[in-house]
Amino acid sequence: MLGNLDNEVIFKKAFTDVVVFKTFVKDVLGIDFEVGTIETEKKFTPKVGSIDFELDIYAESADKRVCIEIQRVEYDHHFDRFLHYFLMLITEQQRSAKEYSIDQTVYMIVILTAPYTMNEKNGKPIVDEVLLMNINPQNLKGAMRDLYGHQFVCLNPNHPDKDTPRQIRDWLDLIYQSIHSPERPVLNTQHEGIKKAIELISFENLTPEERTQAKNKEAARVTVAKIEYRRNFEIAKNFIALGLDNATIAKGTDLTTEQIEQLRNTKD
Repeated sequence: MLGNLDNEVIFKKAFTDVVVFKTFVKDVLGIDFEVGTIETEKKFTPKVGSIDFELDIYAESADKRVCIEIQRVEYDHHFDRFLHYFLMLITEQQRSAKEYSIDQTVYMIVILTAPYTMNEKNGKPIVDEVLLMNINPQNLKGAMRDLYGHQFVCLNPNHPDKDTPRQIRDWLDLIYQSIHSPERPVLNTQHEGIKKAIELISFENLTPEERTQAKNKEAARVTVAKIEYRRNFEIAKNFIALGLDNATIAKGTDLTTEQIEQLRNTKD
């Protein structure tokens, strides 16, 4: 039986392992990363910008920075948050630079463990398994100029795509099945990194301390989710009183239009 990779304790145990980390980075980014340091709950002191942000897993070598961030359903609409993290990892380097040069290439991988609850600006739902972003400029003909190597990758195994490369699919299967089919996962055990991750998060290999920490993290997350859920309902009631329509309220509360309509019909 696998530990749940949606749990912070289990996730960090797996992805701070050097073998798992290096093979995951190689498969997703296509780079050979020689690990210098791997840190969890990484913060920069003094803080960068106006947000005191914290990175789940952060690794650094002489020439690269790799950040792996796992986010769950209660945060997955905050793409602005991910963008801020990505840009701050770049900006932070300039605090000690004599010029504007950025010596280290920055890579950020965000893993979402629940379906997207957001849409594009035009209202179209986002259902992509892999999203890629770089910050290279392009000319009026669409030709890209390779000035920066920085990359941002977002992975969401809840939206499977037949075109997702096999090496990325193996990792997405591991994440998804650890959550939805932990007792009978079907995974590529011939893959060195996957095999090592399975070994690390197998329930029988978790220490009593790790099991307790994982349970405490899950309990805390459930509590926060319930508080946030109730808060959204209170906000929705206020919006209804102001005469806002369901679609507008949904954007401001993360509730579905169906939930808002039900609340509208049952309000005092």
